[in-house]
Order: sequence, then structure tokens, then C-alpha cells
Amino acid sequence: MPVDVAGAALGAAFGEGFTVLHNTVTDVVSKARMFKPILQRLASTLDRLVPTVDEIKRLSDQLELPERETKRLMEQMEEGAKLVSKCLKIRWWNYVFKVQYSPKLEELDKEIIRFCQLDLQALSIRNGLRTLDTVISISQRMGSFRVVETPRGLGGVSGPQDLTVGLDMPIKELKTLLLKEEVKLLLLTAPGGCGKTTLVKMLCQDKDIKDKFEDNILFVNVSKTPNVKVIVQNLFNCKDMQPKFQIQSDEDAIDQLPQLLNHISPNPILLILDDVWLGSGSLPEKFKFDIPDYKILVTSRTAFPRFEFTYHLEPLNDEDAMTLFRHSASLKEGSTYIPPEEYIKKIVRGCAGFPLVLKVIGGSLCRQKAEVWHSRLMNWSDGQFFFNSDTELLDNLQKSLEFPDDKVNIKNCFMDLGSFPEDQRIPAAALIDMWAELYELDEDGIHAIAIMEELTDRNLARLVMARKDANEVKSYYNEDFVTQHDILRELAMHQSSRESIGQRSRLIINISGNNLPKWWTEQKQQLISARLLSISTDELFSLSWCNIQGSEVEVLVLNFHTKNYTLPEFVEKMDKLKVLIVSNYGFFHSKISNFQLLESLPNLKRIRLEKVSISSFCNTLVPLTSLKKISLFMCNIGEAFENCTIQVSDALPNLMEINIDYCNDLEGLPIGLCDIVHLKKLSITNCHKLFALPEEIGKLVNLEVLRLRSCTDLSELPDSIRTLHKLSILDISDCLSIMKLPKHIGEMCNLKELNMKGCLRLRTQFPESIMDLKQLKLVVCDEERAKLWDPIKEFLSNLEVLVAEKDINLNWLPK
Repeated sequence: MPVDVAGAALGAAFGEGFTVLHNTVTDVVSKARMFKPILQRLASTLDRLVPTVDEIKRLSDQLELPERETKRLMEQMEEGAKLVSKCLKIRWWNYVFKVQYSPKLEELDKEIIRFCQLDLQALSIRNGLRTLDTVISISQRMGSFRVVETPRGLGGVSGPQDLTVGLDMPIKELKTLLLKEEVKLLLLTAPGGCGKTTLVKMLCQDKDIKDKFEDNILFVNVSKTPNVKVIVQNLFNCKDMQPKFQIQSDEDAIDQLPQLLNHISPNPILLILDDVWLGSGSLPEKFKFDIPDYKILVTSRTAFPRFEFTYHLEPLNDEDAMTLFRHSASLKEGSTYIPPEEYIKKIVRGCAGFPLVLKVIGGSLCRQKAEVWHSRLMNWSDGQFFFNSDTELLDNLQKSLEFPDDKVNIKNCFMDLGSFPEDQRIPAAALIDMWAELYELDEDGIHAIAIMEELTDRNLARLVMARKDANEVKSYYNEDFVTQHDILRELAMHQSSRESIGQRSRLIINISGNNLPKWWTEQKQQLISARLLSISTDELFSLSWCNIQGSEVEVLVLNFHTKNYTLPEFVEKMDKLKVLIVSNYGFFHSKISNFQLLESLPNLKRIRLEKVSISSFCNTLVPLTSLKKISLFMCNIGEAFENCTIQVSDALPNLMEINIDYCNDLEGLPIGLCDIVHLKKLSITNCHKLFALPEEIGKLVNLEVLRLRSCTDLSELPDSIRTLHKLSILDISDCLSIMKLPKHIGEMCNLKELNMKGCLRLRTQFPESIMDLKQLKLVVCDEERAKLWDPIKEFLSNLEVLVAEKDINLNWLPK
């Protein structure tokens, strides 16, 4: 890491000033009897801070000390050293000087303590967030493959969170087999939904395994379309290493892998290749090397005969299956309805001991009335309890998709989840955009989140609410996501593909390499009636797009892995298109071409771009007169909005919402965005380099929601926000550098909610105008900031100040 010279100099000066003061106090404390109590307290404070100051001097370039605050404290310390020296010269009887000097010494002591307790804490949190932000950036670049190192004692391969039964004996048996000296390559096999991955994750938490392999447990999710280059590159990243030369091919990757393995040996190494599909049985052989104590554990639905050592995971026995089903269906004392035991046993037998099936079907019957149970039993086919293929598994899982007529949207939303790549987190914000247009749900996502919660309750997916505080300002879901088991994703796609291509309401296309579906190439123009179209391609795709006539398409989802991506020409004819979601799952930001095609779309309302370079968007910016919302996630923005071919306000005249999240190169809000007068919501979150907002933000007179959360370098809000008279929600939570509120904040006459949780440096009294916020109903903050509101609550009688409850978790980090 390059040394920040200014930061280093600042740290050195700070340390020097501290040393002078410390030495002076130490010398004077025993001689100046009149000031002895105060000087003893000051000496005690300084003694405790010696290790901290030494660390500041050592790491000053990384700490990036705030010059204004540090300079003020250094000046006080210099004055303090002079003051302490003067104390030695004052006669004991001269109380005039005692009255004059004592408060100054007291204030110096308090100022030093305040700086170390608040400023340094804020800086520490800010740098911690930046570190985590870097982790996110690296992890996101891993694309479809996840490599998780298990730090000793921390468990990087997280264990299962739900109830697990029947795995104690399999863990012992699998561990015994794995630890045998002759076993170098071991296959764990079972049908989909039997718990192979769960078993492996529990194995990684086993004490004997952790003691043997320590930091060298490497977990790779291989999935249906393995990419050896990406897997090996991720393994290098996992150990903070770089290959000797750039990996250009699978052969390059395998040739360079011994470099990594030899580096982390002679310590034992365990490589876990999870979810190897039929057709990839030879893949694990490529990772075999003659290295002592190097073992590979493979999980697969296929029992590949080439493996010498294989462990077959059996379905659950009747007792364990009953336990898991009862838990999933919430069959416990106090339930509204508990069916007769023979009913339960019949359904459990039909699940054939498959944990996933037991969870899903149990979840679908959870808290249901007797009639629903009876209906399920009537539809349950006797004699078809056991299935030997995934097709039969899917057929059985379909029973969990029996929803009442008034909940048909929940089934549709479940099937929509298949529009996103396997093993990837699905952003809740993307689903909210889709479902708001497809099913006319509310704009704020309340109903969409409720649907995700119900899918979670039925074990059809899992909604993860990331970094939520107990008292969160409503309608913020940018950090939430949905995960789904591969089998359930297949179920969603299976349900969506029951009709012919042309008749499907939801068409999901997965292209591997240049292998286009036959139906696509058989006709020059393929007519489809789908409302939702999803096309996923990998990094090997290089063909020009075939023609699709999708005049009914309302939502288009494009998933890809390449540095350059061209929007399909057929987009131009999608007159009903309302939502466009473009997601790059590759390592690097992608440049998108053909954006000009969007100009012809009269109904396009929402665009979401993930990990793309926005400069390519703005160089060809065209009028998008119907666009209401644009979301930019992990994008490179640079100065793109300042160099557009036309004025941003002319290109986006009716834009009402902008979301900018994790855009690491954003240092200032582009001034051109402040000319979009219809804008109602502006959200800039987790942009740690954003240091200022332009005064022109005051031109957004129709703005109702302004979110600036976790912008850790943002030091102040421009005074021009006083003109935002329609603003009702202001969120500056975790803006660690903000030290004061705008002087005229009271002119924001419609402000109802203010979230200032985590603003650790905002500790001065609020401006007097804050008492003019007569509409303010809710303030969310931490305990120290809550005290600042105590006198104000006397004037704002309807104000509720909530102290945010801390919910510290890493759910938001990629697994």
C-alpha cells in the first residue's frame, strides 16, 4: 500500500505534540501543588493513551486522520504544554490564576478524551466499512463461483442455519473415510435435495477436520456450467496471490494451480468441489496433484464410476423424516390444527426421506386448516412414494405449489426466480421492479417483500434482510436479497416450460458457449408471447443475436459474464417493455453497446444496471421519455453524466427515482442530475468516496426521499437542501464524517423522518432552526445522539426518538 505522505506527516505531528504535552505534564505534576488533582487526571489520561498514539504514528497513512479536527487538537495540546509549564511558576496563594487556568486544564483533558472516544472510533468504523466494501467488490467479481476460505476458529464455510437431523452418523462415516491416508479423491453422492451440501458444511465445522486442515479448507461451488479459469483465479484470490502470468485458458489455469498449492503446503489442504454435474465427471481429475496431505472432496447427484472412493448419502429414516417434517409444518402443541398421525405418516412416506421435499411440503402445509390437509391427501398418489430421478423429485415438489386462487401471484413470483443464474443472490430490488410492473404491486415494495417472506415460510426460497436495524426507516430494500436451492430453481424453470416456446408467459433461455437452442435457430423469426424474457450467456458466447419477435415482453432480464456486451437488436421492437435488468456476473466492469435501441421503447419505466461502465451508457444517451426509475449497482460512473451527448434532464425528463449503490468511483453527485426536476427519490448508498453534494441539489424541489447512508467520506450537507420543501425522509445513517446539520434545516418544512444512526462525529448542538420542523415525527439515532434531541422534544411534541438496536451480522456479504 503506498504511503500517504500528508497523512504520515499529520500523524507524526500529532504524535510529537502529544509527546511534548505528556512529558511536560509528567514533569510538572509533582511540583505544582495548586493544580495537582487536575494534572494527575490529565497525566492519567495521557498515560493510557500512549499505546494508541504510538499506533497512530505507525499507521497514520492508513488512518487518514481528519486534518481540521487533528490540527485543532494539536493546537490545544501545544497551548496545554505552555499552560502546564506556567502552572509551575504560579505561587500557591494566587487563586486568581487558579480560577483562570483550572477550567482550561479541565477542558484540555475532556477534549483529548472526546477525540479518542469519538473521532478515532468513527475513523475506525469508516476504515472497517471500506475494508468490507473491498471484500464485497472482490467477492462480487467471483461471478457464478464461490470460493470460501475457512479461517481458523471463524468458520468461513458457514454451517446450516435450519434444523438438521439424521446427519450425525453420515458425518462420522464421511470424516473417517476422508481422513484415511490412501483417500485422495472422495465422492459424496446422493439425489438432489438430500442434503449433500449441508453435510459438507457441517463437516467443515467438525473439530477434527478444522484441527487438521486449519486455514486450508477451500470451498468451490462448481454448478452446471463449470469454468476452470474462474475457479482457479478465485482460489488464488482466496489466498491473496496472483498467478505468475495471466490465465488465458483452462490449460493455463491447471498449469498454474500447483504454484498456489505448493505455497500453502506443507500444511494439509482440503479442496471441496460442490455440485459437480453429469458431464463434468472428469473435472475433479484436473485438480489432482501429487502433494502430501492434499485431498479433494466432490459432491454430485451422479455416482461417477471413475471414483475409487465413494460415500452414498442415504435419505432420512422414518423417525428423522418425521422430526424434520413436523418442524417444517410447525406441528407442535398449540398449533391451530394437528392432523391424525396416520395422515402425517402418509405424507412423510411420500417425501421418501428427502430433506428438501420434507421442508418444502411441510412448509406448504404449515398452519393450514384441516380442509387443506385433506385435499393434499386426496391428491397424493398411492404407490408413488419413492422416486429414482430428478424428474420424479420435481413432480413431487410440485405439490408444494398448490396455492389458493387469491394467492396465484405467489406462485408466479416463485417461477420468476428462475430468471436469474443459479447459485447467485437475487437482489430484492430487482424483484420489486419486476413484480411492480408484472403484477401491479406497490411501488415501494411492501407487497413484494411480503411475497418473498411467504416463499421463505414455505421453504421455496430464502429472503435475507441484510444489516437491518430493529427500527429501520421503511421501504429500504437495496441490500436485501433472495437465495434459492438449485432443485427449487429447476422446479421454477420446469413449471415455466410446460407449454410450447411460443405460448409461454415466461421464457427463460440459458446459453452455454455458442450452443443456441434448436428452436431459436430453426426459424429466422421466432414469435413468442412471453411477458417475461430472461437470457443468460457465459463468457464464451460470441455469436450475433438471432431474431426474436417479443412484442408482448414487459420485463427483459439479461445476464452475462463478458467485458463487452451488446444489447440484442430485437429489443428495439419490444414496444411493451417496461423493465430492463442488465446484470454482469463477470470479474470486471462491462461496457454496454446498443443503448440507443432503447429510444424506440415508449413504455420503458425501469432500468437496473449491475457492474457496468456507465460512461458507455452516457456517450450514447438518448431520450427515454417514459423512464421513471434507474438503479446503478456496483457500476463505474466516473464523469459520465457530465459528458453526455444531450443534457441529462432532456434525456430523462420524467425520471422520478435514482438509486446509486456501491459505486466505488463516485466522488461527487453529477451536477446534471440536479436538473431532473420531477425527481422524487434519490438514494446514494455505500459510496465511500462520495465527499460532497453540489449546491445545485437544492433545485430538486420535488424530492421526497433523500438517502445518503453509509457514505463515509461525506462531511456535510449543502445548505441548499433548505429549499427541499417536499422532502419527507432524510437518511444519513452511518455517514461517519458528518459533523453538523445544515444551519437552515428547519426550512425543510415537510420532513417527517430522519435517520442519523451511526453519525458518530455529529455531536454538537443542533442549529436553532431545527425546532421549526413541526412535521417531524420520527428520528432514528444512537444513544448519544438521542440525548441531543431531549431539549428539542419539548418544542416538537409529536416527535418520537428511537434508539436503533444494533443488529450486527454479515448477511450482506457474499457467501
